[in-house]
Order: sequence, then structure tokens, then C-alpha cells
Amino acid sequence: MVKNRNDIAVMFKEAGILFAITLIAGLVLGMVYELTKEPIRIQQEKAVQEACSAVFQSAVSFEELNYELDDMLTEELSQEGVKIGSVYEALGVNGALLGFVLEATSTEGYGGNIVLYLGVAMDGTLNDISILEISETAGLGMQAPDVLVPQFHDKNVDNFVYTKSGAVADNEIDAISGATITTRAVINAVNGGLKAAHVLLEGGGGNE
Repeated sequence: MVKNRNDIAVMFKEAGILFAITLIAGLVLGMVYELTKEPIRIQQEKAVQEACSAVFQSAVSFEELNYELDDMLTEELSQEGVKIGSVYEALGVNGALLGFVLEATSTEGYGGNIVLYLGVAMDGTLNDISILEISETAGLGMQAPDVLVPQFHDKNVDNFVYTKSGAVADNEIDAISGATITTRAVINAVNGGLKAAHVLLEGGGGNE
């Protein structure tokens, strides 16, 4: 009987120690979260501003829109493996609306999702695109930022197509040799972003 009481006492003591450790660890984690929350938020906002500036250099500030695609366009883009994420107004020095920056994701890259930003002016011109996330094959699809991105600069077309024989029209993009899947995924993401941008430019789909 004494032995059992001793065992129970040890058990309660160990449980108490474990509870104390868990409580202290929780408090420390909470303090760390509170201390780092604001710096992390500031860094995230800075990263967004830099990404927006990369595709809309004439803008001086960017404001996020509460924007939702209509169901029909969402379904259309989904069939192409494209999702539209955050949307920002690109503003000039006097707060004038210069266009929009949109985040577009292709879920059909060779190595996973390809996430990019595109800046679209009020006349529908695609200023530039910037690839934020990509994990394609080294030496092939990973050439996209160097090979594909420059080809989209300052183009005013409804959509893009890729070619393997040399681009001769504004809407044609030279494919990366040996990386057709990556090329198609990037183009689909850009085309999806353009479709969403055209809705915004026509005055529909956005709510501030």
C-alpha cells in the first residue's frame, strides 16, 4: 500500500512538472509571437510593395482591393489550372489610378505551382510580369525568369500563345527549349491575370 501511495505521489509530481513546462513554453511562444508579429507584417508588406513595383514601375503606391471573380470566370480559369490571388490598385503621385497589379498562380507547372505578379495599365497594356515562386527543373523550366519574363514586357494583347519556331507577333512567346510544360503554365497564368484585369478595367468585379 505504501509503495502504491509513493508511486501515485511521484506520478502527480511528474505530471505537475510537465504541466509547468508546458505552461512556460506556451507563455514563451506567445511572447515571441507578439514580439515578431509586427516586424513580420512589415516585411510582408515590403515584399508585396517591391513585387508590385517590379511590374508597375510608374506607380508610387499600391492598395489592395477586396476583389472576387465571378463564378463563370473562376470556373473558366480553374479549367486552365489558374487561380487569381491578391489584386492591387496601382496609384500615381496624386492618387490617380494607373492600373492594377494581380497575383496569378498556375497549378500546372512541371514541378508545382508557379506564382507571378503582372501589372496591367488602364489601356490594357501588360507592363511586366515577375515570377515570385517557381520550382521547375534546373537548366530547363527554371530558365523562365530569364527567358520568358522579358518577352511579356510592354505588350498590349488579349492573350498570349507560345511558339517553338520563333515569335513573329506581339502575342507570341518563344518557348523554353525542352520546357514546354513550364512555358504553357506561365502563359496560362498571365492570360488568366489578363482576363481578370480586363474585368477590372471594364469597371466590374471589384469592391473597395
